[in-house]
Amino acid sequence: MKKARLTLLTAVSGLLLLGASAHSQAKSVIRIGLGADPDMLDPHLARTYYGRFVFAAMCDRLVDVDENLKVVPGLATDWAWSDDGKTLTMNLREGVTFQDGEKFDANAVKFNIERALTLPGSLRKSEISSIDSVEVSGPMQVKFHLKTPDAALLSQLTDRAGAMLAPEAAKKPDFATHPVCSGPYQFASRVQQDRIVLTRFENYWNKSAYHFDKVIFLPIPDASVRLANLRAGDLDLTEGVAASDVKTVEGDSKLALAKVTGLGYQGITFNINNGKVDANSPLKDPRVREAFSLAIDRDALNQVAFEGLYTPSNQAFSPVSAYHVNTPIPPRDVEKAKALLKAAGVTTPLNLTLLVTNNPTAQQVGQVIQAMVGEAGINLNLQMSEFASLLDRQQRGDYQLSLSGWSGRPDPDGSIYSFINSKGTLNDGRYSNPQVDEWLNAARLTNDQAQRQALYTKVVNQLQTDMPIAYLYFEPRIFGMTKKLQGFKAWPDGLVRLAGVSMAQ
Repeated sequence: MKKARLTLLTAVSGLLLLGASAHSQAKSVIRIGLGADPDMLDPHLARTYYGRFVFAAMCDRLVDVDENLKVVPGLATDWAWSDDGKTLTMNLREGVTFQDGEKFDANAVKFNIERALTLPGSLRKSEISSIDSVEVSGPMQVKFHLKTPDAALLSQLTDRAGAMLAPEAAKKPDFATHPVCSGPYQFASRVQQDRIVLTRFENYWNKSAYHFDKVIFLPIPDASVRLANLRAGDLDLTEGVAASDVKTVEGDSKLALAKVTGLGYQGITFNINNGKVDANSPLKDPRVREAFSLAIDRDALNQVAFEGLYTPSNQAFSPVSAYHVNTPIPPRDVEKAKALLKAAGVTTPLNLTLLVTNNPTAQQVGQVIQAMVGEAGINLNLQMSEFASLLDRQQRGDYQLSLSGWSGRPDPDGSIYSFINSKGTLNDGRYSNPQVDEWLNAARLTNDQAQRQALYTKVVNQLQTDMPIAYLYFEPRIFGMTKKLQGFKAWPDGLVRLAGVSMAQ
């Protein structure tokens, strides 16, 4: 215990040294704490929630969402659908340039969408797979011709699939280390696991809405260390305030708290058939996966790890979504879990390994789950990993179970299709159910909310027994900040939007 405490104090003191240079920095600098270091800075290849913070400041998208999650103009000023829902026409914003001076126009849009669809390893491909071709119908107009109607497409274009990259820069093999977009801040430098620095783009089309000359993102995995830096004045804003620290922030006269119910969930992904999975892996049997889920008391987990501030979950759709399904979460049932394992022919104790991010909150969640499933005859080994490495291993199939989640999307398709559909690019467990695929595809074909709700309800109910992901809880988005920071709001998608945000002198 003493050693762990000294390690934490050393980490705190080391990070507090940030203040030595901070006080000499210009007042137009904002320092933002992140829970982990983002992965690669290429919107088409990236998958971390933390990377989305950087992209939000660096890369404009074709469309955006407002704080009520309604789609609003971005680099596209307006759009219209054809009567058959298979052609989306967008008119583009005039006078926009990329950060390397290249002009933004319809050809740039065509390049970006085609890159997202064809780049090897693109994680955006399944998000916009309905696009058959992109037509440049005018210098500042594009038409997306779809294979089938896609009710989720506009929402997908509010995120990384709709981020516009400078074409000439994006053709280079080192783009991820030297990204160039068209947003208010341009890439300046990066030191892995230490910081990402962006500087003001002087030729940005909406420059007057942004008030900082420099944005510094500082990855600090330990929430308590992030808070220590915030209280010391070495961070101006931090995401991911721990539930146990909320009262501390509220009680500090120099700090303010902003929180909102989020769209994101956390769960356990089971590796069913990704990578070198043993042909006799017990996780191939849905009864084993259901048994694991039934051994977890989600209410108790919420109380122990999050002081009751989180919301227990059994699905991908947050309660703030119109598509949330009112399917009761089965209570913990250790005896039924044991019976399912026995029916599956599993000899207990069943030895499994769970990948867990190397931060205290995730470790505590892992330890609580470890104790709970142990009572059902599952011996769970916890394997700690840096977040980006965990996602890399998950993607490659180098795992059995992984504790990871998703930050959520305004349209339900964005929170489930890529993870559950057989061809989904984020389906790291390689779950496959043709009936579920059919429902997910059908939900993309209609804009009728009632029809889509009925289809997603079928999906959610089917996943209760198939259990490719054991959903655990929905995460509130909790930010801590200096009271000098003005104009900041927490949005349900959890991102930091710097338009209109400034620092009081």
